[in-house]
Amino acid sequence: MIVLSTFRKPHRGSPELKSKEIHVAQFSWRKATLVAAIAPMLALSACSSTGGRTEETGGAGGGQVATTERMKVALITHAAPGDTFWDILRKGAEEAAAKDNVELLYTSDPEGGRQAQLIQQAIDQKVGGIAVTLAKPDALKDVLKKAADAGIPVVSLNSGADVWQQVGAFTHFGSDENLAGAAVGEKLSSLGAKRPICVIMEQGNVALDSRCAGVKSKIPATENLFVQGTDMTQVSSTVTAKLQATPDADAIIGLGAPFTLTINKAVESLGLKDKVKVASFDMNGELAQAIIDGKVAFTVDQQPWLQGYGAVDALWQVKRGGIHVGGGLPVLTGPSIIDQAAAPDVLKFAKEGIR
Repeated sequence: MIVLSTFRKPHRGSPELKSKEIHVAQFSWRKATLVAAIAPMLALSACSSTGGRTEETGGAGGGQVATTERMKVALITHAAPGDTFWDILRKGAEEAAAKDNVELLYTSDPEGGRQAQLIQQAIDQKVGGIAVTLAKPDALKDVLKKAADAGIPVVSLNSGADVWQQVGAFTHFGSDENLAGAAVGEKLSSLGAKRPICVIMEQGNVALDSRCAGVKSKIPATENLFVQGTDMTQVSSTVTAKLQATPDADAIIGLGAPFTLTINKAVESLGLKDKVKVASFDMNGELAQAIIDGKVAFTVDQQPWLQGYGAVDALWQVKRGGIHVGGGLPVLTGPSIIDQAAAPDVLKFAKEGIR
């Protein structure tokens, strides 16, 4: 399946942000960038769901488009099917591309070797910049060195907070996943959880591993459960069997909104909603509503719209003035805890597909 990081690192001594602080942090960077971002959507080159084939997409708006020479930017991710997270990230990238007079080439594949092939295709097309997720960095490091040797600037986003400098990116847009996991663990601990299950939907994804490791750093009895993220029926059956076999489990964590919603249905079907707390990472409109309704305790949002927007805009800034965003540091877009008190404030934006 081919499918598709504010500027200051948060204080590690305070992994859980309070709701009001979160609300300010979530919008401060975006408000600054959106002053110049309201622009007509240009024709964008987008990837199909198979084989890396591209097709034209576009939209409409109003405002001033950058007068810089048109450039191509390749956005290459490890997106798997069925995960709405990537729709949000891509929407941010497309909005930045429209403002910056960028032709966006969007491709992705969850398998590291095929993702590397997509990067090579972008190099062969002589793109002006590459934005890439680093879920499986060992598979990508050699081809990304080729990009550097060809003089193509690279930024990473979403996955790769610990390795982006090693592969030659000049900055990274995303969340500190271990810190985010620790925030989840601390929050669950405050709610009385002692035996969480952390559900990993893609084996070998270093970001997902870091999330669960962060939870475990706060609640040592945390147990990982691996599921096949491309098959929601299998996710449901595996989670159901695990909960039945683990009577002392008192919390379960999904690492993406669609997966958490499936997990929650399994919890409800077993009559465990009053015993097993459900927590999540990431956000979409349905999950925000589930938090408001009390079905899911909270989520940790990394603001993917901001990741896509920031990555594309940063590559344009290099062309515009040799400007390198980040100053040699990552640009953090999270973690931001969204609980029942905070969810109503973000529901409108989640329904618009930007949260």
